[in-house]
Amino acid sequence: MNNEQAQTVRHLAGVWRLVSSEFRTSSGNVIYPLGEDALGLAIFTESGYMSGQLMRQNRPMFASGDQASGTPEEIQAALQGYVAYYGPYELDVEKQTLTTHVEGSMYPNWVGGQQVRFYELADKQLILKTTPIAFGDEELFGALNWERK
Repeated sequence: MNNEQAQTVRHLAGVWRLVSSEFRTSSGNVIYPLGEDALGLAIFTESGYMSGQLMRQNRPMFASGDQASGTPEEIQAALQGYVAYYGPYELDVEKQTLTTHVEGSMYPNWVGGQQVRFYELADKQLILKTTPIAFGDEELFGALNWERK
């Protein structure tokens, strides 16, 4: 790791709170898959690991109060209202990309793959922009705005 990368990793390390997340479809529509008021937390370590979690506010509770006894509808709403993944990350300062090598994810298809984000890092602000994400019949391009906690 060169000096610039090490300095960026030190600046990135910490806990970040989601301020906003906006996605545009390939047809140009703006959508909010987790709602306009989504909650999220991202943690980056200096040793090169990250964990990110985002969720829809006010997801419906399971009527049974038992996580293992949700109805198919409750399970679907819980799954579709939450995004979580973790793993080691690497920065490419020149390309301004952050690549996570996904070790675990709520979405099983991401496990063993990579999630690439373009980043903009200021003093207390981090903007992560996604590469195209398959979403039904369209592709999404997201911009997530974070602030240091």
